[in-house]
Amino acid sequence: MRALITGGAGFIGSHLCDTLLASGHAVQVIDDLSTGAIANIAHLKGHPGFSYCIDSVANEYLLAELIDTCDVVFHLAAAVGVRKIVEEPVRTLETNVHGTEVVLKHANKKKKLVVVASTSEVYGKSTAVPFGEDADLVLGPTTKHRWAYACSKAIDEFLALAYWKERKLPVVIVRLFNTVGPRQTGQYGMVIPTFVRQALAGQPVTVHGDGTQTRSFTGVTDVVRALAALVEEPRAVGQVFNVGNDHEITIGDLAARVVALAGSSSTVVTIPYDQAYGAGFEDMPRRVPDITKIRQLIGWSPRVNLDDILRLVIEYWRSR
Repeated sequence: MRALITGGAGFIGSHLCDTLLASGHAVQVIDDLSTGAIANIAHLKGHPGFSYCIDSVANEYLLAELIDTCDVVFHLAAAVGVRKIVEEPVRTLETNVHGTEVVLKHANKKKKLVVVASTSEVYGKSTAVPFGEDADLVLGPTTKHRWAYACSKAIDEFLALAYWKERKLPVVIVRLFNTVGPRQTGQYGMVIPTFVRQALAGQPVTVHGDGTQTRSFTGVTDVVRALAALVEEPRAVGQVFNVGNDHEITIGDLAARVVALAGSSSTVVTIPYDQAYGAGFEDMPRRVPDITKIRQLIGWSPRVNLDDILRLVIEYWRSR
């Protein structure tokens, strides 16, 4: 298989490169390095099945050429991270919506399979936990930039499914739930690398909100294993899948666990949302996936538990 990975120098994209190359596939990456890094794929330079170019998916001429030579597109390029979304709402919307539009348009010319990476954020403020793929999406008002990312990814999903329904472009949509692991940066608000770096430096570990909100975390190796398996299953086409871990933990307990596993003397402190992200920031109390659908179709479920994930991330940051 010849795979094109948009955003392939990013955290998830670079791990997907590793998995596909290890399985004997060829991989082409396009990334503008806005949130990715050459360091993530430096170890792949010289691999006979790997190539990359530093450019944006908005470069339609280049993108069209790359899509022509591949069998499947993993569309991972997106604006990510709560802080980046709050601080750069215009770029978030433009990158996510227009980028997906361009990918689908050119993939449609040759009917190339497209895997669209969406997010658990699309469930918004829904309280119907655990979230099922057909559940209602409950977003906040347009005056709260917090929801711009969720809305942009929901539009991506609507557009991808419209291409499938109207033009028979094969698409698979995956809603990712807090993917974590080595190479993830805390620069844009990702919670685990932020906690780990603070703990290793002996700094206060800062929990936004009161710490009672819960999340479920999935190891990146489990996530890319799901992505690779879904493209091999014809029945996945035209479908939406949650890819996540159905075991949840409060953010306060997560911070305490990071401190303990890192052997740190750090204290855990809470910071009000308004202080962290500005006045009027909204968050959801729980975000847990129902993974019945993907488990029944391809037998996938996460294998790496949270403590092992945290140990990997701690070791990664220690080595740096």
